Amino acid sequence: MELVKLNISDKKEIKNFFREVFTKEPWNDDWSDEEQLECYIVDLIGNKNSLTLAYFDGDKLAALAMGHIRHWYSATEYYIDELCVKTQLQGQGIGGKFINAVEKYLKEHGIGAIFLLTEKNVPAYEFYKKHGFEEHKNNVAFGKWIY
Repeated sequence: MELVKLNISDKKEIKNFFREVFTKEPWNDDWSDEEQLECYIVDLIGNKNSLTLAYFDGDKLAALAMGHIRHWYSATEYYIDELCVKTQLQGQGIGGKFINAVEKYLKEHGIGAIFLLTEKNVPAYEFYKKHGFEEHKNNVAFGKWIY
């Protein structure tokens, strides 16, 4: 497996991989609106502070992390907006190896922290706990539908 930094020129491959993973269990997201998917992926990978890291098995994409770098007083941080492993490879240890490779890359580039959000009722919750992520009990995520 090889960790590779991707960018906007890899958009098509990223979109296809993302849709393939997140339209299946346990997420079942409806990414049938091509324009909405295009906008979302560009939002994640097309900014000057975007950081997209991928794990390749030969020439096949196996795992993907899309996020952004944020400079904070205590450290430069990587906010992971989306992290996924190819559905057929889940449960085989690829995700753990990928997280370790991402952490190594971040340390080598002076990034001192990783933040992300996930839901408690999906397998990702236990995955992150297993790999040393701590739940921030004092932080709360808020949202509001306005239409």
